[in-house]
Amino acid sequence: MSLPQTPTFALKGKRALVTGAGRGIGQAAAAALASAGAHVICAARTTSEIEELAGEIRATGGSAEALTLDVMDLDAVNAAVARLDPVNILINNAGTNRPASFLDIKIEDFDFVSNLNLRSAFAVAQAVARRMVETKTPGSLIHVSSQMGHVALPNRAVYCATKHALEGLNKVMAIDLAPHGIRSNTIAPTFIETPMTKPFFQNEEFKSMVLSKIRLGRLGQVEDLMGPVVFLASDASSLITGTSLLIDGGWTTG
Repeated sequence: MSLPQTPTFALKGKRALVTGAGRGIGQAAAAALASAGAHVICAARTTSEIEELAGEIRATGGSAEALTLDVMDLDAVNAAVARLDPVNILINNAGTNRPASFLDIKIEDFDFVSNLNLRSAFAVAQAVARRMVETKTPGSLIHVSSQMGHVALPNRAVYCATKHALEGLNKVMAIDLAPHGIRSNTIAPTFIETPMTKPFFQNEEFKSMVLSKIRLGRLGQVEDLMGPVVFLASDASSLITGTSLLIDGGWTTG
């Protein structure tokens, strides 16, 4: 008997671009991809953070470089991607949130959150995908969405709107890019303890509400996302596109 062989999770010889890599989810994604063998381009606005990250990856035997990039600057995004050797993997991660009641949302906050979470995510994905198609490079686009792209929560109208839109955009990217051997998926985490979310949990009432909805009874950690990122980047997920991998501890079960 000849047993089926498990597809590889290894990423040796692959190149990955990670946006928002300076901290939190982006930092963890970069570390995960590097540990699986990929060369990682760590992109963010703060040069010191990504240079430190790239240095730590190299110090542990991985391969990485730093790319100072503001993804809100679309001309800079296109220029940076054009200069890079083509990548096989994109972690489309840069994002933010400015919680407020729907009645109190300021239009400048709406514009800032939607421009970063959706417009910039679109632009980065488009630039990377165009370069992949131009160079005939197959690969995997992984967009960091949220469980809030599937459900809703008070005081997060703009964030929910952008993540729901990203989920829809992901499905169309999967369809349009499939003929080129490019897959597109999202990961949709629950609340992950990061520098952006930690201030929310200083409110004990809010923290208790969150924990009551996460069936596994704990907040997420960035390590919870590292395996899923490697899976979606690797050949182990070669038939998966246009879907969302919910990493929500059971929140969306109802």
